[in-house]
Amino acid sequence: MITEIGPVTPFITDLAFPEDPRWYNGHFYFSDMLDQRVCRIEDNGAVTTLIRIEDSPSGLGFLPSGDMLVVSMYHEVVLRVDATGTSRIHADLRPLTGAGINDMAVDREGRAYVVQFGEDPTEPPVPSPIILVQRDGKIGEASADGLLIGNGIRITEDGETLVVAESAGQCISLFDIARGGTLSNRRVVQLPPDHFPDGICLDSEGGIWVSCLWLGVIRMLHSGEVTHRIKPEGDRSIYACMYGGPDRGTLYLCTGGPYDNERARVTRAGRIDTVVTGFRGAGLT
Repeated sequence: MITEIGPVTPFITDLAFPEDPRWYNGHFYFSDMLDQRVCRIEDNGAVTTLIRIEDSPSGLGFLPSGDMLVVSMYHEVVLRVDATGTSRIHADLRPLTGAGINDMAVDREGRAYVVQFGEDPTEPPVPSPIILVQRDGKIGEASADGLLIGNGIRITEDGETLVVAESAGQCISLFDIARGGTLSNRRVVQLPPDHFPDGICLDSEGGIWVSCLWLGVIRMLHSGEVTHRIKPEGDRSIYACMYGGPDRGTLYLCTGGPYDNERARVTRAGRIDTVVTGFRGAGLT
């Protein structure tokens, strides 16, 4: 039996296309991809633009120093942003990519795992490996396993397991993380039919929360069992999710209208919504 969760409450409005949320040092961060900016929500609910780039920002993460890492999707670089908002290239991924990069997870030692689209949009998906960016910016392939459009990506609280969504594969892949950051022992958890995963997050009871666009968010176990569901409002889609709040008991949802870049820029129907699920978040953000 699947438990339905609600209600969902609008929190932040007037966004173009919010994606890739993170909870870090008591604040909620996200990329407003089509506005080409990275934002933070302040304690009073105001949205602060931290950086603008001449590209679509995607995955976010933080180094031990507190500097923020930002994926620049189509320039295929990872930017490093200091406390003053000054940015520079932290890692150039172009030698290992070629069709755009997407979400990212950063571990406690400052290693970043970056997924890639691995396809020309007019061609069938090509399996493409996760890129490992060392703390000094050196790059390599994290494993030989290729993903079919890598998307949401998280690291478990103990730092030992990488959890990643494969949009075209309609599955979640889990990897063991070895010393040095390499990945092994891939396990695949298939989603229900017609569920295409986008952003994900983790809870403290071992659940994986998976944003499935127009079908909402599902909570699933490593066995593949679906336990909970959050339905989207009307024709909206849920593109990403992240636990936050003082006790990490609030699930923040990045929502928007149909996936249409030009329409999204004009309508600014993007929102951050919230819902209380009865679970608490876990994992590295």
